[in-house]
Amino acid sequence: MNVGSGPFVGTRLRTGMERFSANAIVVMGVSGSGKSTVGKALAHKLGWKFQDGDDLHPEQNVLKLSKGQSLTDEDREPWLKILHKVLREWTEHHVDGVLVCSALRRCYRTALVGPDLSDSVVFVYLTGSRDLIAERMRSRSGHFMPVSLLDSQLRTLEPPDSTERVITCDVAGSVEEIVEMIVKRVAPRRNMHTV
Repeated sequence: MNVGSGPFVGTRLRTGMERFSANAIVVMGVSGSGKSTVGKALAHKLGWKFQDGDDLHPEQNVLKLSKGQSLTDEDREPWLKILHKVLREWTEHHVDGVLVCSALRRCYRTALVGPDLSDSVVFVYLTGSRDLIAERMRSRSGHFMPVSLLDSQLRTLEPPDSTERVITCDVAGSVEEIVEMIVKRVAPRRNMHTV
């Protein structure tokens, strides 16, 4: 995966308060940042379809993660292709949707968007302190990602920059506050011109 290429290269810098048109929102961040909770609440608020990317991991990835082993780029590649296909099908069928995916590295985000969806997708980056995220991970049950992998994810993380279509949200806020902030910054593509 080539980090230096893709739909973000050559795009104009953004100030951080733009309003985006999109038919797909990808809620991203490390495990425990609240992606699924925020993603479901956002999809409900907007009346959009919801898909948790974790549910589409190949079985061998889930097994590896549940044993506390980090995924390699080779492990992630087929999963990212599946998620890109979901985003492409939403666009082709005029479906508005919210997808949850860690999308930790720029090359993963490039793979999700591909050459064909750069104007259709906006990322929501959930960020917060390591201590807060670790505490949330310890308090949840039934998830295959152990707290022991948080530091690995933080080392892998390449935060989105101002050349990407991204809305950054601090997870210290309530779910309702985060969702309201996102809703103010995103409109379905049919309702406004692409930013």
